[in-house]
Amino acid sequence: MQEVAEDSSSFGSHRSVRSLSSPPLVIRSGRDSISVELALTIFRQMIRTRALEERSIKMSKSGEAYFWIGGPGEEAFNVCLGMQLKRGAGPDYDYLHLHYRNAGCMLALGMAPADHIRQLAMTATDPYSRGRNFVGHYAVPAWNVVPVTSVIEVQYVMAIGTAHVQKRHGGEGISVVVGGEAGTAEGDFESCLLWSNRPGRELPTLITVTNNHMGISTQAESQLGTKRVADRAKPYPSTKYETVDCNDPIVCWNAISRAMRYCREQRKPFLLEALVSRLHGHSSSSGAQRDFNEVDCVAQFEQKLIDVGAIDAEQVRLMKDDAKKEIDDAVTEVMREARPTKADVLTHTYAPSEVDAVYATDYTGLPARR
Repeated sequence: MQEVAEDSSSFGSHRSVRSLSSPPLVIRSGRDSISVELALTIFRQMIRTRALEERSIKMSKSGEAYFWIGGPGEEAFNVCLGMQLKRGAGPDYDYLHLHYRNAGCMLALGMAPADHIRQLAMTATDPYSRGRNFVGHYAVPAWNVVPVTSVIEVQYVMAIGTAHVQKRHGGEGISVVVGGEAGTAEGDFESCLLWSNRPGRELPTLITVTNNHMGISTQAESQLGTKRVADRAKPYPSTKYETVDCNDPIVCWNAISRAMRYCREQRKPFLLEALVSRLHGHSSSSGAQRDFNEVDCVAQFEQKLIDVGAIDAEQVRLMKDDAKKEIDDAVTEVMREARPTKADVLTHTYAPSEVDAVYATDYTGLPARR
């Protein structure tokens, strides 16, 4: 027995015939497609990311953490990005310049959920800042993850530096930078476009903007001077640009793949605007209440996988139960770990220096010249 499956999109209707006795091998969205095996891997990572984000919000409300900010609604983009990066150290691998909504990317790269929770809970065991910074401020030299900063969008000009190194070094390594659409008002964003496009010195920079249409509490439409953020690349002929629906993992995976391929092969920049949702407001400071008017990429992809026969409701339930247990176990582990003490305040603040012997207990400047 056969069943006709129909998938409607902006490109028209796609009709395919599949057997009811076996799952499909490929899942499509418009003109884009990925294997079902890949789709299920992406979905599993999206579920893990959502479980981590929701437990993090709960921690901020219960007093287990002091502040939360993250990316519920951006799971598809983050997972599809993280899974396609060349992870490693040095210019042969991809450099990653993130902001504070990229937990899903880090999980896809291989981050242990407990490490994210350690920074959220500000424990002394936090591998990224030893409890000094709030959640999402990753730094992993072994993976080329450049330290995340709270200063909005400076990562765009930082990406120019690593891209310069990779341009001179050769190979296929690229510099990937992520920020939000509100931050494109900063000069750092325009500087990234400008310096990535100098004639004859173009840089392998994948410039991504996650557009959730809100800058804290301000609607993007009231601030942006162009209809699409991607249009900012129009003055630069060496930069390819695209705006894609990254609530759809199939579309998002293929868009990131195209952008990376261009940067790797042509050694030139690509501006990718990823349209995403914001499901829990800006941060815990705004209450982190669920916005049910926003598209939920996890729920939408779950239904698509069920509709095409790639998974059933019971398998989804088991995946979610496994993800919840993984995150709950990590929280239990982390909450038993040590917190920073007063004696830790200056630890790792200054690098070892020849003036340490002169100022053994304090640092106030270089010794006076004699």
